[in-house]
Amino acid sequence: MSAIVWTAVASLAAWLWLLLGQGFFWRTDVRLPPGEDPDPDDWPSVCVVVPARDEAAVLPRSLPSLLAQDYPGRAEVVLVDDASSDGTGELARELARRHGGLPLTVGSPGEPPAGWTGKLWAVRHGIGLARARAPEYLLLTDADIAHAPDSLRRLVAAARAGDFDVLSQMARLRVESLWERLVVPAFVYFFAQLYPFRRIGRRSTRTAAAAGGCVLLRAETAERARIPDAIRHAVIDDVALARAVKRGGGHIWLGLAERVDSVRPYPRLHDLWRMVSRSAYAQLRHNPLLLAGTVAGLALVYLAPPVTLVAGLAAGSAAAALTGGLAWLVMTATYVPMLRYYRQPLWLAPLLPFTAFLYLLMTVDSAVRHYRGRGAAWKGRTYPRPDTVPEES
Repeated sequence: MSAIVWTAVASLAAWLWLLLGQGFFWRTDVRLPPGEDPDPDDWPSVCVVVPARDEAAVLPRSLPSLLAQDYPGRAEVVLVDDASSDGTGELARELARRHGGLPLTVGSPGEPPAGWTGKLWAVRHGIGLARARAPEYLLLTDADIAHAPDSLRRLVAAARAGDFDVLSQMARLRVESLWERLVVPAFVYFFAQLYPFRRIGRRSTRTAAAAGGCVLLRAETAERARIPDAIRHAVIDDVALARAVKRGGGHIWLGLAERVDSVRPYPRLHDLWRMVSRSAYAQLRHNPLLLAGTVAGLALVYLAPPVTLVAGLAAGSAAAALTGGLAWLVMTATYVPMLRYYRQPLWLAPLLPFTAFLYLLMTVDSAVRHYRGRGAAWKGRTYPRPDTVPEES
């Protein structure tokens, strides 16, 4: 057989394995487990910690949803103003005065010391303020996340029913612009492929991940796992948190959200590119061999099907065209559930190879930035390469 046919066969084999052997990652039915409401006097106390840096644009749509939580137990919100330059802290106080609801405390820890990412330094400050209230649970949620009124109630009920130390929901990201429609559902699809949600919830597996926009964490577990000190330099902090808890024997869960939404817009490709490239190479542990393997894998799995289909038709090779077309069909079918979850038109499904090619370029760009010494950059801060971060003495 020709090289084109062998490539098509390898790609189809990869897709058949992904379809059946990767934890059914493509299914979107892993949703918040049901939980029974406890007795009215038995709701645990919760402190909601919101790290926020220059979030004045999104706070009016997110913070009121937290303040308006219909939670029967004791709950309050701690917003940590992470050295913002746009009046984030004062706006939060004004929104609390205007909307009322749960009590709000606004803190400011100042610039992070060496060895800490800004977000985790803010989370550390927020957890420190929360400990004075001795809550049983901490809800770590980003400043761009809007919650339905019963979100906290449902999270706590599910966590207690399943005895979860970490219960996290992947917030539904915004999909309004053309680039958001092309890139955002694929982002969640690729994440689920790396971290199949069904495996995360099993104690017997090592697979661990969380979604930083909505993480309910048992306070006792946080203290035992030294969160966030143990992961202070992690750029992908949500996955690092889940790994730290699961390594310590904790029970974790991650699924897709139905009533938790991100309000942050990514209208341009540049915005989405920055979101992905800032941490893509960190996901590969800054390992050039993993980078090469990832690029080759993306090419074989996502690019080879349409390429071998077209090449087979051009060369008159029915075997290559048929095998490549079948691989593309399987790929397209696995993407359909995610598009339905995001309420997007299904004609986007065959375009997944194009989107995967964009992610390939973003990953390479992330590595180039790393080796140019730029590190991971976000919200005006650049984090150094891991080998330049001083360890805690």
